[in-house]
Amino acid sequence: MAELHDLSALEQAEGIRSGELSPVELTEHYLARIDRLDDTLGAFITRTPEIARKQAAEAESEAAAARREGRELPPLHGVPVPMKDLHQVAGVRCTMGSRALAEHVPEVDHHVAGKLRAAGTILLGKTNTPEFGLPCYTENGFAPPARTPWDLARSAGGSSGGAAAAVAGGLAPLAHGSDGGGSIRIPASACGLYGIKPSRGRISGGPLMHDITGLATSGPLARTVADAATLLDVMAGAMPGDPYAAPSLPPGETFASYALRDPGRLRIAWLTGAPIPGVEIHPDCRTAADDTAALLTGLGHEVEQLSLPSDDSIREAFTRVWSVMAANQPVPPEGEELLMPLTRYLRERGGQVSGTDFARSMYAFRMLAQSLADGLMPPGTGYDVILSPTLATPPVAVGELRNDADPQAEFTALGSFTPFTALCNATGQPAVNVPLHWNAEGLPIGVMLAGRYGDEATLIALSAQLEQARPWAARKPALW
Repeated sequence: MAELHDLSALEQAEGIRSGELSPVELTEHYLARIDRLDDTLGAFITRTPEIARKQAAEAESEAAAARREGRELPPLHGVPVPMKDLHQVAGVRCTMGSRALAEHVPEVDHHVAGKLRAAGTILLGKTNTPEFGLPCYTENGFAPPARTPWDLARSAGGSSGGAAAAVAGGLAPLAHGSDGGGSIRIPASACGLYGIKPSRGRISGGPLMHDITGLATSGPLARTVADAATLLDVMAGAMPGDPYAAPSLPPGETFASYALRDPGRLRIAWLTGAPIPGVEIHPDCRTAADDTAALLTGLGHEVEQLSLPSDDSIREAFTRVWSVMAANQPVPPEGEELLMPLTRYLRERGGQVSGTDFARSMYAFRMLAQSLADGLMPPGTGYDVILSPTLATPPVAVGELRNDADPQAEFTALGSFTPFTALCNATGQPAVNVPLHWNAEGLPIGVMLAGRYGDEATLIALSAQLEQARPWAARKPALW
């Protein structure tokens, strides 16, 4: 007999609308699973059961009133959605994964937190993240490491590792994440989930700590395409003061509606090698991309192999910008000695980047985006989608990527683990991880689809077609 966490988020929401499912019952179910499994998975930094119970009771009352009055409810009303601990919820501890901010309680909501609350979702807590989201693993020195439920000896990835562990382990039906260099797609790959990095400006990053570089954005992690697309609808929309704004959907359209549409025949570029010199792709990751290319061809799409020039200039530019972002994180003077070695290294390096070099790096990102838009993906004549592995290797062991003795070598290794993901952060393009493959060891191996700037809709429609052709959501880890 199915349990509540076996239902998709949209199935849960439909049950709440019809009165067959209680938001209070659903919330208590997830709180109990968190109590039982979170010490193992490392999904949460801060749990908020009191807030969750209060919001669930309010959601239940509102759902009953809506049924009496014949009113529509928001699509995820009453559904639990935890928030990543890089983002502020007023009155709730926000550590940003750092011991230096272990007791920080903001007074202002991140815009996404306000949108999730207005949509009637339930805050179970703040999910685990590495310090300031800087590495692509989730180990931070004061919370348990986030682990993929498919093999508890292995990392859930990062920096949205806690969010991914929560969804993949059945501690939440879907979750908010964020992605500055792959931080949604990396843990989605490691945990067998569908994750969307939206276009630059699709989701507001305000009102505090706007990412003026344009690298980072919030986005959804979910078990199904439709769930993720619906959460994207909830979070999307520019706010006053935003430095970027993605093109809007046509009036009346939603991203969720594209999960029900045929994508049509698409022209797809299949990247056969890493765009970073010297990076080898694990055979399992190559096989996942090869199989996906064959599946896409069988679905009627035009798939062509493509090799991008192996060039280290974008990684160098990304490292400079990433270092400056690290240097600007809000660390109180007395907290510097509490920082992890990688954070200290990046902050020191960022402090040495000149304004001219920072500007040149940003121009390099813009030139890359322009060359892709004009040369590789012009509408009507170019490729519609780019296919690649998400990661260069299967999920790695907890602690394998961390190198406190040599943080410079660690940062180089992180780039080799994730050679494909940061390109879309530099260009602002949307990209998704699709969980189509598991290797012989039972580990999820994701593939990445990248689209034109502003065109999440095509990626969602294509992902839904792949999901229908090779369903994955019924596949669950042993602890489920």
